Amino acid sequence: MKYLDEYRNEETISRMVDKIHQLVKHPWVIMEVCGGQTHTIVKYGIDELLPKEVTLVHGPGCPVCVTSLEMIDKALEIASRPDVIFCSFGDMLRVPGSKRDLLAVKSEGGDVRIVYSPLDALKIAQNNPHKKVVFFAVGFETTAPANAMVVWQAKKLGIKNFSLLVSHVLVPPVIASIQQSPQNRIQGYLAAGHVCTIMGWKEYEPISAHYKVPIVVTGFEPLDILQGVYLVVKQLEEGRARVENQYVRAVKREGNISAQRLIFNVFEVTDRKWRGIGIIPKSGYKLRYEFGEYDAERLFEVDEIKAQESPACISGQILKGLKKPHECPTFGKECTPGHPLGATMVSSEGACAAYYNYGRYLKSLNHESLIASP
Repeated sequence: MKYLDEYRNEETISRMVDKIHQLVKHPWVIMEVCGGQTHTIVKYGIDELLPKEVTLVHGPGCPVCVTSLEMIDKALEIASRPDVIFCSFGDMLRVPGSKRDLLAVKSEGGDVRIVYSPLDALKIAQNNPHKKVVFFAVGFETTAPANAMVVWQAKKLGIKNFSLLVSHVLVPPVIASIQQSPQNRIQGYLAAGHVCTIMGWKEYEPISAHYKVPIVVTGFEPLDILQGVYLVVKQLEEGRARVENQYVRAVKREGNISAQRLIFNVFEVTDRKWRGIGIIPKSGYKLRYEFGEYDAERLFEVDEIKAQESPACISGQILKGLKKPHECPTFGKECTPGHPLGATMVSSEGACAAYYNYGRYLKSLNHESLIASP
């Protein structure tokens, strides 16, 4: 396929792997921020092609995974109400709340529907004027324009039975939060290309300069990942720290100005709680005051819902790059895709799901059985 096959070409990939082996002289820890990048890395075994000096760790770039437990419980409370049609993308339906998930609500008679666009949810609201239709607006900056547009459209059309449960999170603040942690071991970042398609990379420049850490905007194909790693390692070996753009076919420094204008017409920056991480200042979007009539948290009075994470789940440490999925004692045992303890095992972008789906958990289990053998 044009513009895809060339980024999976075996000879080109082999040459890039050789270039990284020739370049690296010191041990480095690099985080790929995006869950989509994590799945590419694990699926194609990219981390196993790299020299032993280069360690890739997996970041908090899975919006489903970092949606707070409180927000999931708010969604469950709203979706359980008989006068509500609750709409969501499919990857949110199996994310565990404190006691159940949205699929359980649906099985109990709740009107929970999978949609493929927030505009689908708006159409449902138009067709069901006697119901309250709520769309679960989850995502990074990538999905914010579409969610902003649906609110703007609802207001323009005067639709009163539609609202958003907003759980938008932002990438630059979480990178800064990771860098500020006393436990931090990350020395370079692969930034998520699709986020930067919307926002550009100007926001990353002060982070790179302040923390003296290379950040390379990177795509999602195997060659993209390897080129991103090469550019990060090159900076590290040369003692440099700046923002570079590997994903030149999709990303410009200024991003998509029209999309940004739409976002900031409807949303404003707010503090946001991240699942497994905690509250990060100015790391999310909320609806502006003038769009408050479309704020489901306010309309359904669920602001005060609190929740406690399972102590058995170490997803927070995984999302911060401190541990890998197979280092969790419950991974592949008590915690599986069929019985997940945390969102990182459920989401299509979750690191734990990637390790499970592509067989990495088998290696950890086999290793344990060998240790236990007489």
